[in-house]
Amino acid sequence: MNDQWPRIAYLVLLLLAVGGYLLTEMRQDFSKSLRQMLAWGLIFLGLIAGFGLWDDIRRDVAPPQMVEGNRIELPMSGDGHFYIDLRLNGTNVEFIVDTGASDIALTRRDAERIGLELDELSYSGIAYTANGVVSTAPVSIALIEIGEITDENVRADVVEGDLDTSLLGMSYLRRFARVGFEGETMVLER
Repeated sequence: MNDQWPRIAYLVLLLLAVGGYLLTEMRQDFSKSLRQMLAWGLIFLGLIAGFGLWDDIRRDVAPPQMVEGNRIELPMSGDGHFYIDLRLNGTNVEFIVDTGASDIALTRRDAERIGLELDELSYSGIAYTANGVVSTAPVSIALIEIGEITDENVRADVVEGDLDTSLLGMSYLRRFARVGFEGETMVLER
């Protein structure tokens, strides 16, 4: 509690300064001052809400991935990553394109969504991640689709550890003739 006193003293001084200013301003024209305080309060709340929702707003406003024939364009997300939506066994799955990952790494949740039986998986492999070593279970994805591009019987791994989003690694990216960048857009071409 002793280390909190300077912080409490600072907050009390700040409250006294703001309160004193408000009292002197409000004495002259109370209703006008109240309207201005309300307007600034709403502006402040709007800024906080906009900041808190920025990722959602940007995702809705930013152009989604574009697929034309054998060309896929992925805009850079606000977090600096490139996301791609693929259909695995008929189910939409969002991936982070990860050139540092060797293989396709599925979250347990995504693996279950595409019809893999989690109880039947054998976590016999390991992967080295930024968060340490994790166990992996080799699987085969019957069908991967994006636009006109389809791949059958694609090898992947289900990650037993904490993985928020599935990763699209180099084993799948090598299937493309070109993986490049045009400004802040990743381009994949077959």
